[in-house]
Amino acid sequence: MIRLTFLLFILFFLSNCSISENSRIWRDKEEKVENQKNIKKLFSNEKKIITEFNPELKLDLSKISFNEFIIDNQNNFGAQNYEGLNQKIGSYKFSKIEDANQLNYKPIFLDDGLIFFDKKGNITRYDLNNKIVWKVNHYSKSERKLSPKLYFVKDDQNLLIADSIAKYYSINIRDGELNWSNNGSYSFNSEIKKTDNKFFAIDYKNTLRSFDINDGTELWNFQTEDSFAMSGSKNSLIIVGNLVIFNNSIGDITAVDIETGLITWQLPTQSSNIINESYNFKSSKLVSDGKSIFFSNNKGEFYSIDIKTGVTNWINNINSILTPLVIGNIIFTVSEKGYLHVMEKNNGNIIRITDLYKNYKEKKRINIKQIGFAIGKTNLYLTNNDGKLIIVDLITGNPTDTIKVSNNFLSEPFIFNKNLFVIRNGSIVQYN
Repeated sequence: MIRLTFLLFILFFLSNCSISENSRIWRDKEEKVENQKNIKKLFSNEKKIITEFNPELKLDLSKISFNEFIIDNQNNFGAQNYEGLNQKIGSYKFSKIEDANQLNYKPIFLDDGLIFFDKKGNITRYDLNNKIVWKVNHYSKSERKLSPKLYFVKDDQNLLIADSIAKYYSINIRDGELNWSNNGSYSFNSEIKKTDNKFFAIDYKNTLRSFDINDGTELWNFQTEDSFAMSGSKNSLIIVGNLVIFNNSIGDITAVDIETGLITWQLPTQSSNIINESYNFKSSKLVSDGKSIFFSNNKGEFYSIDIKTGVTNWINNINSILTPLVIGNIIFTVSEKGYLHVMEKNNGNIIRITDLYKNYKEKKRINIKQIGFAIGKTNLYLTNNDGKLIIVDLITGNPTDTIKVSNNFLSEPFIFNKNLFVIRNGSIVQYN
């Protein structure tokens, strides 16, 4: 019976990983046909079947376009202009924090430096020489003891901030002075997105809230049905056209009108039983190309959803909570087990799967968790909870180098102005 089940699994895997005949990223057609047969079993334990798919396939990067502009409202970062010299050129120091997960917060990058925060709610602006330009704190003594976690978004010459203690406010980038400040009903648990006159954030009650940029007045809110189901990760939202699209802690994806907050569509991706274990349910950020939404979760599901209708385009069996990257017609993601998946965007067909930890012993890789990745011109950069930055060749999918950045937890990597940034506890390290 076990052998029959195993054979059926392999046949199912092969049938669902067919490659489109129209794919243009293959070196040639003959190689394509041959490599479709090249499926290698890595481990003998039938209860833990892990495979590489087309590991010898080489991507033709000439068919891949690199983004000149980041579409931040859609979390569409694509491939950025980073050559990958991997030489440390400086670090921006801040006070060490107690919660390692707090490192998963993105700095505000400026043409002449960056802005970040510490565990006491201090907000610091740095210049290009890693020196402090200004440092401000708009929290009371009692609020500082709560170690507020801050979410930023840049609005022209101002910063909009929402935090984990239900406060939201605006400061001037020039000097850090407070423009206005308000208190919400619940702690915020999401990234912030904005338009010309509004900004949006999600609180711990799974409620999307819309605020006026000028004074923080709440304009409308939309509360999902299971409002008190707690999430084990931050919520995500994107803005596409006249829609604000967001997820909640039980996997519902909801689209609402940006002006009125009225629902356009909602797609439940999990059964009602997920409510009982919502804190253990985790999802990646939502990513969009303007037509579809892409995301994955720790239930082994990678989704593509039509933006206009909320209808599922396709689902792949990939277990990952890392933000996927969309480049042209290609999607990159890294699974929980450390496998780099390359897929066709339009149909979800698997192009290649490579093991990024093939040189690791099984006992060591069990404890490794992937934090996030970014893509430069020729390489993918992956950070782990062991303090290492893994560099992966995009053409072959094979790791080429490992940089020890810290002894423990790192943030996801960020690329800005041809530089690579990684946050470790106490500093933001910059590479050129």
